[in-house]
Amino acid sequence: MKLLIVEDDKRLAAMISRGMSSEGYSCSIAENVASGLAAATDVDLIILDRMLPGGDGVELCRQLRAKGNRVPIIMLTALADVDERIDGLRAGADDYLGKPFDFEELLARVEALVRRAAPQVESPKLQCGDLSINTEEHTAQLRGVDVPLTALEFDLLKLLARHPNRFWSRERIMSRVWPSTAEPETNVVDVYISRLRRKLSAAGATSIIETRRGVGYRLLSPVND
Repeated sequence: MKLLIVEDDKRLAAMISRGMSSEGYSCSIAENVASGLAAATDVDLIILDRMLPGGDGVELCRQLRAKGNRVPIIMLTALADVDERIDGLRAGADDYLGKPFDFEELLARVEALVRRAAPQVESPKLQCGDLSINTEEHTAQLRGVDVPLTALEFDLLKLLARHPNRFWSRERIMSRVWPSTAEPETNVVDVYISRLRRKLSAAGATSIIETRRGVGYRLLSPVND
């Protein structure tokens, strides 16, 4: 998934790029309207600053839509004026986020737009190298060998497998896999990751799930140990 960040604040652009890259996105950065317009031809989503050198984000958005480019656009703005936001939405932006913002909120908005733009029907079969998962039958196999999993273990593996090579923090795993009543302070995610590793290793695969301190966990793909 390719993201284009059109932002002239180098520190902010770098922060967004680092965060999105850690979530598995491929990021490129443009600093003005001209370079943003040139770079917008082969991306899946654009994070666009409202105020840019050589023009503004609203004009860039308008030009992209006029050229038939339908890529989802999230516009960032430090302007509190409602009319400014309306101008951006009418120019073709899909969402607006005010500065300053929390990275997790930006990520959630990116994910929402990606889901909206993606096909609505997902295949029940996930394949990561030699690891096969059937979400309808709730089964996992490694080179044809069944991997016995509990319901929660399966949901955790399914989450990681739907986004191979993408890091997931403990907090985000908790919010996706565990009921809302679960205590976020517990080490339940660590425990279940350890169980998954043992079961996958017993089926013949090692070093499948990577832990990066301070970042989270990811399923490495292809899985073919």
